[in-house]
Amino acid sequence: MFSKYDVIVVGAGHAGCEAAAAAANMGSKTLLVTMNMQTIGQMSCNPAMGGIAKGQIVREIDALGGYSGIISDKSAIQFRMLNRSKGPAMWSPRTQNDRMRFAEEWRLALEQTPNLDFWQEMVSGLIVEDNTVIGVRTQMGIEIFGKSVILTNGTFLNGIIHIGEKQFGGGRMGDKAATGITEQLVQLGFESGRMKTGTPPRIDGRSLDYSKMEEQAGEENPAKFSFSDQTSSLTRQLSCYITYTNQDVHDILKTGFEKSPMFTGRIQGIGPRYCPSIEDKVVRFAERERHQIFVEPEGWNTVEVYVNGFSTSLPEDVQYKAMIQIPGFEKAKMFRPGYAIEYDYFPPTQLKQTLETKLIKNLFFAGQINGTTGYEEAGAQGLMAGINAHLVINEKPEFVLSRSEAYIGVLIDDLINKGTEEPYRMFTSRAEYRILLRQDNADIRLTRKGYEIGLAGEERYQKVVQKQQSLKDIVKFFSTQTAPVDELNALLGSIDSSPINQKTKIDFILARPDISIAEMQKYVPSINEFLSKYSTEEIEAAEIHLKYSGYIQREHEQVEKMARLEGVKIRNDFDFSTVNSLSSEAKEKLKKIMPTSLGQASRISGISPADISVLLVHLGR
Repeated sequence: MFSKYDVIVVGAGHAGCEAAAAAANMGSKTLLVTMNMQTIGQMSCNPAMGGIAKGQIVREIDALGGYSGIISDKSAIQFRMLNRSKGPAMWSPRTQNDRMRFAEEWRLALEQTPNLDFWQEMVSGLIVEDNTVIGVRTQMGIEIFGKSVILTNGTFLNGIIHIGEKQFGGGRMGDKAATGITEQLVQLGFESGRMKTGTPPRIDGRSLDYSKMEEQAGEENPAKFSFSDQTSSLTRQLSCYITYTNQDVHDILKTGFEKSPMFTGRIQGIGPRYCPSIEDKVVRFAERERHQIFVEPEGWNTVEVYVNGFSTSLPEDVQYKAMIQIPGFEKAKMFRPGYAIEYDYFPPTQLKQTLETKLIKNLFFAGQINGTTGYEEAGAQGLMAGINAHLVINEKPEFVLSRSEAYIGVLIDDLINKGTEEPYRMFTSRAEYRILLRQDNADIRLTRKGYEIGLAGEERYQKVVQKQQSLKDIVKFFSTQTAPVDELNALLGSIDSSPINQKTKIDFILARPDISIAEMQKYVPSINEFLSKYSTEEIEAAEIHLKYSGYIQREHEQVEKMARLEGVKIRNDFDFSTVNSLSSEAKEKLKKIMPTSLGQASRISGISPADISVLLVHLGR
């Protein structure tokens, strides 16, 4: 019935979709196995993509040749660039999405992908021989053989849904849990744990009074995620709204605490620190009189509304009584209550940098199985697992991104070296080279790499080559040209900035913090004329380079220093226990992670600079 596949992907969430697309597009005969073909690419929680640091990840996925950016653009109902008031390293794109269209676009994209087959059924186990995975076994007892397997099980592994004192098995509301895989992996020697996440109630938008809320419209000139020409910016957008809880809401929520699975101990898993439930917020931030609630539409043609900020697992009657005390929600009708879900994960220190497991050859983990939270983090892992599954079975060099190359590199490096005991979420603060890892230059950083491994196409690559040339031309113009003093002084006078009294290079004026290229174009005709042939995206990227060149250069120098440690390789069979000068903790951590370079060793929790110095001496450096 089934021929042998190159890559078998288990699970069709964000990680599974990206993994299957990447492997298939690189030429592997790929099978995507899912429990329900109708929920491929499902947005299980909020209907949005991107946000702080997450938007950079979506752009990186797109730059490498993944699909998340394209799917997000095609299903977007609103676009915003967050953190515009801060420096460009913090700018983060975000879309509000049509939940149904997002899943539809993913399915359409996958069905049009050559080399990709589908099978609807639960995978109950792996087929392993000589510590190498050779296939999967389904609930019906069907054996499907493959050269590599990628597990992207999301919240489905022994998933339990909690609403107050009620609990039942499920990987998501309306979908059953997956069983068998955790137990087998533990038998094979893997360490597992439990985590939890939650989701808010869904509301009938027709029952809300938006006049009592603050409108949050999309950007006047919206951009998009994808660097490709396959998508275009929105010409119309839907608004979101903001409202707030109050003391009455908090008091009603407290009446349900004795039945809350979080507070009674029925939930053992650790929840996401940075996306707490409303009951958690009321306890942890007791001094606050109100908490922000984002009212987000679920799509163009549906009345369903997502209540962002009101995630809860309290009894449904308590949820409802508290909710109708929120301004604008007085007559709210609930489609379904919020709930918490508890599920199995596997500490990611058990993985190599490629996301292949250390214990079982050709077996990869991606997404929430690794302890992460968020569609974007999952998609990034799926993409990297799909790429490396294809490469390993074709005996080609592994594909790994460093911390200085991508947020994806930071994500994976953090996971495999530090592990995580709570759902991991990406932030700009986690990236030490964030001035280099901006959302505007993801294509310049990564598309060549995607092209070289056979994922990003020729058209994508040529577009980046052209963009790089445009940036050079714009930077050269601003660095070498002067403008009439009277024109520049008219510009400076308009913003109460100090005038000049002699001819000055334009980039010197642009370096002033309150000057922008857009303002310059209004006052200096020669600049406006020169820039007329360049896109807004190219001009913005050049402006960032011109304004922040000193900071960018400094980070490049830091990267070069770190590269020296990365260049000191450590043999796979190196015995750390023979290095007597290492602390006992260092030996234990190093033996567990088995770093491949001194740079990687330096980022392991518990490894001190003194330990690195000892290793340097021992390795003959």
